[in-house]
Amino acid sequence: MPTLDTRPRLADPDAFYEALIDMHRDLSDADSQLVNAKLILLLANQIGDADVLREAMALARQGVTPPVHPAAEVTQ
Repeated sequence: MPTLDTRPRLADPDAFYEALIDMHRDLSDADSQLVNAKLILLLANQIGDADVLREAMALARQGVTPPVHPAAEVTQ
C-alpha cells in the first residue's frame, strides 16, 4: 500500500511558492478559497490513492484546532 512521501521533492520550492502566491494575486478571499479548493481536487485526482489522501489530510490537520465558540445562549 502506498504511503505519503513527505521528503522534499520540489526542484525549486521557492519558484513553486511564488507561483502559488501569484495564482492568488488580485483575487477576493472567496475566489482565493475557490481556487485553493480546485487545486486540491486536481492534485487529489493526480495522486489518486484514497489512503494516501487520508494520510495527507490527517497530517495537514495535526496541530490545527478549531476556534472555541462560547456556548449559545438559550432563551426561553
